[in-house]
Amino acid sequence: MRSMTVSGNIAMALMAFLVALIALTMPSFALEPVSISREDTAIDMQSAVEISRGEGRSFQVSTVPGADGIVRRIEIEATSPQASGLWATFALANNTDEQLDRLVVAPHFQLVGSGIWRPDLGAQRIASITPSQGFALERQPSAEADIFLVTLDPGAVVTFVAEMTASQLPDIRLWEPNAYKDTVNAFTLYRGIVLGIAGLLAVFLTILFVVKGSAMFPATAALAWAVLAYICIDFDFWQKLVPILPGQERVWRASTEVALAFTLVLFLYTYLHLNRWHGVLSIFTVLWLAALGALGGLAAFDPQLASGVARLSLAATAVAGLGLIGFLSFKRFDRAIMLIPTWCLIALWLFAGWMTVTGRIDNDIIQPALGGGLVLIVLLIGFTVMQHAFAGGSFAQGLLSDMERRSLALSGTGDAVFDWDVSRDRIFAGADGDALAGMPIASMNGPARDWLPILHPDDRDRFKLTLDTILEHRRGRITQEFRMRDEDGHYHWVSLRARPVLGSDGEVVRCVGTLKDVTERKKAEERLLHDALHDQLTGLPNRELFMDRLEAIGVLSNTREDVHPTLFLVDLDRFKQVNDDFGIATGDTILLTVGRRLKRILKPQDSLARLGSDQFGLILLSETEVGAVASFAEALREAIKAPIAFAGREIVLTGSIGLTGWTEASNANEALKEAELAMYQAKRYGGDRIEPFRPAYKTIGSGRLQLEADLRRAFERNELSLAFQPIVRLDTESIAGFEALLRWEHPRRGAVSPSEFVPIAESTGLIVQLGQFALEEAAKRLSDWHLMTSDPTIFVSVNISSRQLIRQDLIADVRTVVSRYRLPPESLKLELTESLVMDNPERSAQLLARLREIGVGLSLDDFGTGYSSLAYLMRFPFDTLKIDQSFLRNNTQPQRPIILNSIVTMAHDLGLKVVAEGIESESDLNLLRQLNCEFAQSFLFSQPLTVDQARKMLLDQMGVKRAS
Repeated sequence: MRSMTVSGNIAMALMAFLVALIALTMPSFALEPVSISREDTAIDMQSAVEISRGEGRSFQVSTVPGADGIVRRIEIEATSPQASGLWATFALANNTDEQLDRLVVAPHFQLVGSGIWRPDLGAQRIASITPSQGFALERQPSAEADIFLVTLDPGAVVTFVAEMTASQLPDIRLWEPNAYKDTVNAFTLYRGIVLGIAGLLAVFLTILFVVKGSAMFPATAALAWAVLAYICIDFDFWQKLVPILPGQERVWRASTEVALAFTLVLFLYTYLHLNRWHGVLSIFTVLWLAALGALGGLAAFDPQLASGVARLSLAATAVAGLGLIGFLSFKRFDRAIMLIPTWCLIALWLFAGWMTVTGRIDNDIIQPALGGGLVLIVLLIGFTVMQHAFAGGSFAQGLLSDMERRSLALSGTGDAVFDWDVSRDRIFAGADGDALAGMPIASMNGPARDWLPILHPDDRDRFKLTLDTILEHRRGRITQEFRMRDEDGHYHWVSLRARPVLGSDGEVVRCVGTLKDVTERKKAEERLLHDALHDQLTGLPNRELFMDRLEAIGVLSNTREDVHPTLFLVDLDRFKQVNDDFGIATGDTILLTVGRRLKRILKPQDSLARLGSDQFGLILLSETEVGAVASFAEALREAIKAPIAFAGREIVLTGSIGLTGWTEASNANEALKEAELAMYQAKRYGGDRIEPFRPAYKTIGSGRLQLEADLRRAFERNELSLAFQPIVRLDTESIAGFEALLRWEHPRRGAVSPSEFVPIAESTGLIVQLGQFALEEAAKRLSDWHLMTSDPTIFVSVNISSRQLIRQDLIADVRTVVSRYRLPPESLKLELTESLVMDNPERSAQLLARLREIGVGLSLDDFGTGYSSLAYLMRFPFDTLKIDQSFLRNNTQPQRPIILNSIVTMAHDLGLKVVAEGIESESDLNLLRQLNCEFAQSFLFSQPLTVDQARKMLLDQMGVKRAS
């Protein structure tokens, strides 16, 4: 007994020793997860990251306790061939009730905190990031930073381990993707402006050096080019010009800093003419420049050392420059006095740079602001040297007479001379250049009456009246634009600007001015006016011109009894699908074709306009009788329906047409609104329909708009949910799965029927958001049920809309939810109606085949109510067929059992399972069991359930199974 006690004590001591040894060898972490909310746009994670050094290619770490409170142990292998043994660990927690996407951003280079001696010049920081659950984070393309996309599920707490490729991690942040994109775009615009200004300054100062040979100008141009090179490197623009291998950016950055230090010393020396003050200054400057030149060679081997010395040289240059400028200003040297503001700015810039590299200033805008400050310094230096470039010189060697100056000014304008000698009635018009090229100069030089035949008939009286008025009033100015016929018979717009010259008796003796051909300007004005009032694609009037015409016709209608306009509004049905299937260019061609067709059936007094993308407005004046208006509307509908031949195939469109008449109380806006309401009602009836306006539509329209606004807010207010109607196995009457049904609980109206809000969602595009919500919510609940029942065969069917079917994102959405919730793909079924699939059979077949490759189930809903084409049915990879409830409700029809038998037999022969909807009686159940129908979905078994009710039903079913 004693020996057993001793042995137990030894075993316990040994176990305690092993536990202590493992605790000592394991890396210890006291990570606190960074909590993320929807409102967070950027989170500084520097303090939340723990860096482990010297860990080798394999790194083990304990995770932060997850949502379940469990601490796990993970091991990560290095992916980089040159593993540094450096690892960074951090944790993120999503405390919201929705999935969040964020970007982990670690910039390659940060001027902030980079240091002075042997500074950090930037490099790739992170090779990869591995989460404690899921796959390694996906790297986003970027030349400026290491960016990884992380997706956090609601309530998830995830530990991330980053494999570092550099010894330092100066900055790491967690960004909301759109906020990061906006920030990058904002800085991109700023960088582009600064780069453009810096480039123009460098080119201009280089041209100035070519014009002026003083040594000051090449030194200034060199400084400008050095600043441009530094900004190109700092703004990550250099590698777009010169390919840079990884690791070389430090060499380039150090080289530009050395060049900046070199050219600043050179500019100070040449601008202040230091060689004429003392020989020692020249010797010292030459040695300084030689040392900086050697430093440029050192940058290729040790860029950090070269950069540190260059930064110290810049500071020394600023201090020495202040001393020299102060001394020479005291000596009243004008160049030194003029350089005081610029050098003070340089000193201020260097002080800000010192505050930045030492980390005393650490905001995000300081680095680009310093780049802009450099450009401002070069701009001030450019103004300073320009003053010296042109001081004391003159572009002309002598004075111009007043006559010569006026002649030069007239030649510079390129205008022609107009001189009317009133006493002799002779006009002189001409120019040395081509100001009046093509004009009948011979007819223009002579009596004023000779101008009348070459003027446009509409401008002749105005031209005569202008000349007579000048002669009568003996003052004023002529500012006229008129049309003049050239030698080829074409009219040109000519601008005449002249003033009278009075003689000693106070009468007008001459009228002198200029002529200018302004045809191009007039054409541009006419084009602008036309474009402002016409649609550029079809050439039809646009909404503004249409409303103006409608208002004018309305005024005319109120004053004349024989004018009774009818307003039509035409909207093409499913035109967006044409753009999606055939491209925008094809859609534009079809719009042009439809516009021409509509225009052909109009009479001259009628008006047609394009009001929007696929909307046309029409004012009918040629027909006033009710029967004639109805016939015209039918002709309008048939013109739209006529097939359009395109690329070897025919495209058939339909239109929803709303119309309204003009009343005395109407105005243009009210009439257009009535036609729109009628058109929307035609769309609600299925399109391809003519609908006159009725006053009741105003109530429908306002209610629809309010319901649409409420539906948009329903997502934010969590008013949407899913109901689940059980689908049972007919042989055992056990639950096989559920169909997910959308429900909307309106805060004021209560439960809103899907038949009411789904059409609104389809017409406004909200159906895509609704579909994504239903898919995500159904997958989440299905995952919970699988965990609860340990039965992976339970499935959920989700309905797919037409908008979702034509989107490329549907494949990605399905693949994402299957992967995120770890669902067996076959347990998620997508339901599509016959009519939806047959809207575009070719595209549907391709999309369904890709969905089938993922492994999800495909169910054909409402079979028998649509096309029921067996040829197409064989092409689509469905695995389930749902018999529409209309086949089970007509109990009095004798042929009902025969039709049901045919449908079930055909489905089984095609390898499809059958779900019967709308079972109402036990006799229907027995009939379907005899036909070997697998599943049923009906109120006979259960109405749609809430999530909790569905969960309870599954638990009850599990209890029955265990009891049996």
